[in-house]
Amino acid sequence: MQQKSRAFLKWAGGKYSLVEDINARLSQASKHAETLVEPFVGAGSVFLNSNFKRYLLNDINADLINLYKELKRSPDEFISDSKKLFVDLNNHPDAYYEYRVQFNKSNDVYERAMLFLYMNRHGYNGLCRYNLKGIFNVPFGKYKKPYFPEKEMYFFAEKAQKATFTCLSYDDVFKLVPNNAVIYCDPPYVPLSKTASFTSYAKGGFNLDDQANLANLAEQAAFENNTPVLISNHDTVWTRKIYSQATLGKIQVKRTISPKGGSRNKVDELMAMYLAPKQPLHKLSLQK
Repeated sequence: MQQKSRAFLKWAGGKYSLVEDINARLSQASKHAETLVEPFVGAGSVFLNSNFKRYLLNDINADLINLYKELKRSPDEFISDSKKLFVDLNNHPDAYYEYRVQFNKSNDVYERAMLFLYMNRHGYNGLCRYNLKGIFNVPFGKYKKPYFPEKEMYFFAEKAQKATFTCLSYDDVFKLVPNNAVIYCDPPYVPLSKTASFTSYAKGGFNLDDQANLANLAEQAAFENNTPVLISNHDTVWTRKIYSQATLGKIQVKRTISPKGGSRNKVDELMAMYLAPKQPLHKLSLQK
């Protein structure tokens, strides 16, 4: 693989460190697939570091998809306007909270896209979180000098010309999957404990019923429509149960939600690959 490209957003659970492993599994599952479908695109690390003719990229977070569409539509203008927010005067809690109020009140898609990027880089630990009323409520991050990801944004915008962005429920995305496609699902992960759950980054959340339903949709796509599906999630007794029809691989990854890098423990993740029976998956090395 060529040098990896980083996403321009900070994103909890981003897959930058795992793109080689994920791409190896996707390419082995469908060597001639032309379209990558991602129902939970997040920051887009897999999209940015893969090589398909077309992409169908979806997320239930309307602000995220809106940002991607604006950047794709007019990269020069959007990057120039957004950069004006990244000045020392705005790296202050008073400015941040004023912009957060402005964002939550705004109905202008261009303004919301710029402010979403600003808050992503100035807010606490790159979190994206809303309350039950849909109000963005991430606190100020207290960074010395927030990075403006100009180079990364231009790379994203160029590659986005191959992509269609949608803001739909994950089950609606499965209805849009074209022929000769492969699907990668990176859903909100199952909590490792009863206290590990966090407030959703999109109104409505993603509960255990959704987790099981996603597994059912993956089975249907692979076994009935011959479309390979790869799902990543925490390695738990419950996820192993709902992914029982998939070929399971296990890898170790570092947590990225902790603000203290030294306390980021490694946890086990599952890679559940759904393939039609006539397409056996050859074992991949699980050593990282």
